[in-house]
Amino acid sequence: MSPPPLMPSLTILLPYLAFPHQTPKPWVVLSMAGTPGHPIFLLLLLCAVGQVSPYSTHWKPTWPAYRLPVVLPQSTFNLAKPDFGAEAKLEVSSSCGPQCHKGTPLPTYEEAKQYLSYETLYANGSRTETQVGIYVLRSGEGQPSGKSRRKRQIYGYDSRFSIFGKDFLLNYPFSTSVKLSTGCTGTLVAEKHVLTAAHCIHDGKTYVKGTQKLRVGFLKPKFKDGRGANDSRSALPEKMKFQWIRVKRTHVPKGWIKGNANDIGMDYDYALLELKKPHKRKFMKIGVSPPAKQLPGGRIHFSGYDNDRPGNLVYRFCDVQDETYDLLYQQCDAQPGASGSGVYVRMWKRQQQKWERKIIGIFSGHQWVDVNGSPQDFNVAVRITPLKYAQICYWIKGNYVDCREG
Repeated sequence: MSPPPLMPSLTILLPYLAFPHQTPKPWVVLSMAGTPGHPIFLLLLLCAVGQVSPYSTHWKPTWPAYRLPVVLPQSTFNLAKPDFGAEAKLEVSSSCGPQCHKGTPLPTYEEAKQYLSYETLYANGSRTETQVGIYVLRSGEGQPSGKSRRKRQIYGYDSRFSIFGKDFLLNYPFSTSVKLSTGCTGTLVAEKHVLTAAHCIHDGKTYVKGTQKLRVGFLKPKFKDGRGANDSRSALPEKMKFQWIRVKRTHVPKGWIKGNANDIGMDYDYALLELKKPHKRKFMKIGVSPPAKQLPGGRIHFSGYDNDRPGNLVYRFCDVQDETYDLLYQQCDAQPGASGSGVYVRMWKRQQQKWERKIIGIFSGHQWVDVNGSPQDFNVAVRITPLKYAQICYWIKGNYVDCREG
């Protein structure tokens, strides 16, 4: 395979920060050459703009506007075939809680490039690594120049809802939830793409068993006598079954692979699967995760295939308890098997004047957290930050021009 075109130089293009009443100024070019330790927070600072004030009389929880960065491939090279020897893990655990993560310095520019570089696994078992560059462009601009884990994750009364009946299961948004053959959940985010957790296919060292022949399952009605769902003689389906589609290739960020041993990996526990053929269902777009205080009711939603309710799609919602730049801490009831579920919210989209659901995170797993000397447990979701959005969108679209709106 031929690698993507190389970028000519390690340069970030930064827009001049003009006041709203002034005419925008020309581009300012800041070379990163010779400054490998330049902090990434400057890049992150430039990504969030246009926040909506909650004090308006007619305020609606509105999707914020962002000036998004661009994550572009720089070079691609072949890797040796993996052995696919890891056991599938339906959840991950970490002892590094909110305060621990908040105390971790933001990555430098060079570190961010390493974490957002990625591995691609193909159906024939071949594997490549792609190194990336990070850029910030003005909207509409042309090409850039250069402790122990316990089984239960139920908090008090079990507030999960099993979704029954094809009228619900086959309709949006529940129809966007799919099951991976490794046991996890995924979410349809494009015509041929599924977003899930990285640990569902890779343990941080190698790929899990079955990943080379990875399949994605779609629930559909199972009728007696071979009658189809559109057959007027059909009675109610006796049960649902999975229809499977093979995966063509997978993308896993190097932040998960490189950082898995030191809790940094939890921030990058996401992966994208490309199917061999379109699934022909409505999908849910990804979006940049707003701050928890801007979420409607401070609440998130997700559906998954919890393994204590085999064959059932399980929906839940709950309040966000805490957050870091990369993670959302909540106590949504969940069991192994729900990992990889897309965490979504429904907010007002000002441009189209309509309500829209978007995936803002990926349910990852469970954490024990030391809160004032007392252990407390949370379920954790990986937030889709501007950089992660840019990366995942590029994986889906194959170009950055279609990834300007987060």
